[in-house]
Amino acid sequence: MAEEEQVCVGAKGEADNLGVRIGAIFIIFASSAFFTLLPIVTRRIPKVTVPGAIYDFCKYFGSGVIIATGFIHLLQPADEELTQPCLIPAFSEDYHMAYAFTLISMMLVFVCEFFAYRIGSTMLSKRLGSVVHHHASGHNAAHENDARERETETLRHAEMEDALAPVDAKDKQVDLEVGSHLSEDAHSGASELIGVFVLEFGVIFHSVIIGLTLATTDWDPDDGDKFVVLFPVIVFHQLFEGIGLGSRLSLLPAALGKWVPLLLGLAYSIVTPVGMAIGLGLRQTYTSDTPTGYYVTGLFDAFSAGILIYTGLVELLAHDFVFNNAMHKAPLYKVALNMLEVCLGIAIMALLGRWA
Repeated sequence: MAEEEQVCVGAKGEADNLGVRIGAIFIIFASSAFFTLLPIVTRRIPKVTVPGAIYDFCKYFGSGVIIATGFIHLLQPADEELTQPCLIPAFSEDYHMAYAFTLISMMLVFVCEFFAYRIGSTMLSKRLGSVVHHHASGHNAAHENDARERETETLRHAEMEDALAPVDAKDKQVDLEVGSHLSEDAHSGASELIGVFVLEFGVIFHSVIIGLTLATTDWDPDDGDKFVVLFPVIVFHQLFEGIGLGSRLSLLPAALGKWVPLLLGLAYSIVTPVGMAIGLGLRQTYTSDTPTGYYVTGLFDAFSAGILIYTGLVELLAHDFVFNNAMHKAPLYKVALNMLEVCLGIAIMALLGRWA
């Protein structure tokens, strides 16, 4: 047992190559911010015209990145971390707890998202309902003005009623159609907002652990699991994940304001560097090769995996393909191209999982 416990007792980190590690913080921030904010900014600048195919590629490629991140970069490491021999038998021997925590995470997201969608769509419907009421009031005011004008003429009262009756019916139908469209917009808007916020929470949640892990990783060019190999892989990981998140944030409704997507993109970009800064500060006292370190990183990874797997499969793939009427009517070549873009994102992130 003593030998098994020794497996989980890592040496405290040394302040080796501190300048490079500090530089890595700014490199990761710059690359994450650039590729996350790029689709958001270009979509909001009228003079910048980016082909729609580019946005489509970023969106569907990013969906694949999110799914692969959940399975390859979070769930599998979580299982390794929570089955270390120094942990209690309930984790290390009796059961693969990482999968249980991932399932719990997925169901929590499902329940929270359902009620958030229910409350959010109701609130949006009420807000849009005032627009419908204003629309109807505008038509009524127009009818009154028409009536006053007609009363000044020599038309008979019966002719006025005959002339106005079909107009009223037509306008009522217009009001009903507007209300129906606004109600659909409320449900669609609520679903889109909630899905993006869940995705944002998931990527931020695990980005802290990524930064902490990278900052406390030993510098050893001869070891494939050490900083020299892990750093460039993390850069590409953040880059591709940033593309996926940024493409989704760029599609948020303009009613939210132009600053909300930018702030959300900036929040993602800064979280990993913040985690690295914390890791550098704790480097002399913290090591992940301890029972506490394995519990913390394992639980964070497992819960993040559940969030990203649910978001990737339900919010992204299902909404983009299965429940998307536009995709049902799209040419077969476009559907095939978009599916290939998803597969490309999955393949590249799965390949990066070979090293990180």
